[in-house]
Amino acid sequence: MGQMRQMRQMGQMRQMGQMGQMGQAFPSHNSHASHYSHSSLGPGPSCSILLFCMKFTPAKTPIQSLTLEELQSKFREMGQPAYRAGQVLEWLYAKRVKSFSEMTNLPAGLRGQLDAEFGFDLLEPVRKLGSDDTTQKFLFKLADGSLIEAVLIPASPALYGEGSDRRTLCVSSQVGCAYGCKFCASGLDGFSRNLHAGEIVAQFLKIEELSGERINNVVFMGMGEPLANYDNLLRAITILNSPWGIGLGARHMTLSTSGLAPMIRKLADQPLQVRLAISLHGATDAVRNQIMPVNRKFPLAELLDACAYYCERKTQRITLEFILIEGINDSLEQATTLGKIARRLDAKINCIPYNAVEGLAWVRPSLRRQDAFMNALERTGADATIRREKGHDIEAACGQLRLQVKREESA
Repeated sequence: MGQMRQMRQMGQMRQMGQMGQMGQAFPSHNSHASHYSHSSLGPGPSCSILLFCMKFTPAKTPIQSLTLEELQSKFREMGQPAYRAGQVLEWLYAKRVKSFSEMTNLPAGLRGQLDAEFGFDLLEPVRKLGSDDTTQKFLFKLADGSLIEAVLIPASPALYGEGSDRRTLCVSSQVGCAYGCKFCASGLDGFSRNLHAGEIVAQFLKIEELSGERINNVVFMGMGEPLANYDNLLRAITILNSPWGIGLGARHMTLSTSGLAPMIRKLADQPLQVRLAISLHGATDAVRNQIMPVNRKFPLAELLDACAYYCERKTQRITLEFILIEGINDSLEQATTLGKIARRLDAKINCIPYNAVEGLAWVRPSLRRQDAFMNALERTGADATIRREKGHDIEAACGQLRLQVKREESA
């Protein structure tokens, strides 16, 4: 087969990755090294006991990884007035410049100092694929040569009766995937490292530039497990949300996790009102163990308790994502149990029929089986929808384009 075919909107555009943290929030000046760290929250006995992740430290501090307060502090250290931080951030996020030389209201000497100490996350476009439904997929090369993907998804005209007027960006939080979810392309080439906050924010900036479109929503559902890169994720969300940054409302951001129960609790205790989606994909431990190794580390009861804790502290309902795979999780028993879980959490259910990935044996259920599953869910009284994928003609599910390009390069 030539290209792989798959697209999973909102819930299926992310998969599990390494639990290791990036370490320091942003690197010290003039350092450039790779490090390895061990994670104690790995996916469980079906995977390696020790998981190691490479940490890329840029040669210069990424300017897009810094908050207003950090820049103000830095300018004070440089003997500059703190208001210079606001000027720099306006150039970055309002005027979208790509070099300090363009920041013409800063003194020339200061621009030189900034250029010597700070760098820009300028993603290099490698490939772009358009779609018949106007979904667009982007493959970017990072400073260390790593490849990441992002997908721009339009609102469905069929839902709104007119052309798409909202656009959702699905971003990556890691390079590759370590946890090996059995139905996903992201982990087929392994896991490399976490993205730092600037690399996450840069996806938003670059795709608005390339597409000429205003992005209304961001979903952290691309390559990697967002909650495994928690510190950088929260930093990126802060930059995207803040009025000195992108200014995107927190409720217009959704992150999805395969089930890192301790991190769900940690997220529940922080004030940002981002939305949460759970990549459930199995209503019992037996099914989740079969397709999601992370369930052996955090079984269903522990995951659902963490979700209940989250729901007690947030106003938004969570979403349960459920990829329908023939003969694995599409039985009427799974539907009934899933409905009961959703009722317990007052959660929405988002069902997505599976799309084939080259090299994986899973297949989507027939329309008849899909309908039977949804009818069984409806009988439980659960709030459930089935999403028809966007971008299946451009292999828009996470990891597919990256894997294809790397295979081409090694051929």
